[in-house]
Amino acid sequence: MTNTHSPSVIAPDALAALLREQPGVRLLDVRTPGEYETARIRGAFNVPLDRLDEYSREISKSGSDPIVLVCQSGQRARKADDALRGAGTANLMILDGGVNAWAAAGQPIIRGARRMSLERQVRIAAGALSATGGFLALFVSPLFAVIPAFVGSGLVFAGITDTCMMGMLIAKLPYNRTASCDVQSMVRQLSSPIRRR
Repeated sequence: MTNTHSPSVIAPDALAALLREQPGVRLLDVRTPGEYETARIRGAFNVPLDRLDEYSREISKSGSDPIVLVCQSGQRARKADDALRGAGTANLMILDGGVNAWAAAGQPIIRGARRMSLERQVRIAAGALSATGGFLALFVSPLFAVIPAFVGSGLVFAGITDTCMMGMLIAKLPYNRTASCDVQSMVRQLSSPIRRR
């Protein structure tokens, strides 16, 4: 069965106004803990996308106030929207363009230690693999052409299915896991009456 749901999207300036008008609005940041630690919107709770399924039922019982899903650019938030709606969560919105758009709109960001975003890491890894395979195919053996062909096929698959296996693997690397996230605590706070941090 295909998903025919079209998620509600909110622009950064509209979200800023909504947060001022409705203090019960909650922000759920589904990026990796490292990305969250680098730059986040004040008051956002971090439940990484790869842990969301474990807590989707609990989040769905967290009340009727709107939950705005946040990621780096909007793609992971759409996946989170599907997962949470599947668990029965209503009143979801997606921050259009994610943290990138929020910062570009001049909205306040809490900044921590600088880290490379997961999306940049994927682009670097895919480019490095493709270039290496191409050079090896030219100078060592034509059989190495399978590497850029494999990477290109993976990118096409990621574009069609909106599922990036390379991104999921890179998210599990120690570099992206050094920041810790107490997901249970975040979910408890998300489910409690809102107190802007």
